[in-house]
Amino acid sequence: MNHVTLIGRLTKDPDVRYTQSGNTVATFTLAVDRRVPKDKPKEADFIPCVVWGKTAEVVERWCKKGKQLAVEGRIQVRSYDAKDGSKRYVTEVIVNELELLGSKNDSGSQQSGGRPQLSDEEIPF
Repeated sequence: MNHVTLIGRLTKDPDVRYTQSGNTVATFTLAVDRRVPKDKPKEADFIPCVVWGKTAEVVERWCKKGKQLAVEGRIQVRSYDAKDGSKRYVTEVIVNELELLGSKNDSGSQQSGGRPQLSDEEIPF
């Protein structure tokens, strides 16, 4: 089974591109805190993510640096040949579902009404 769930903050604004066939793809990096003892300094992992289609359009419109997201998807490893002739490997999360959480400036309070649950199959807006 290949399933991953992450909660983190965007390290910068998402990079949104369009394929030749018109599909939207957004890439971004999530900073995900590690669990460490309270007396130790905070640590984070920086995890590259890729999202396609209508969900990528939502990311483009609503997500900026510092935005907190929850993502669900799968880990994918791919390779390519670099300009210097070496083989490079990339590990990334292919996002199936995405939930918008708080932003960088939120004080932790949540508005009533819940948060939108977003996926390629059902986007509420």
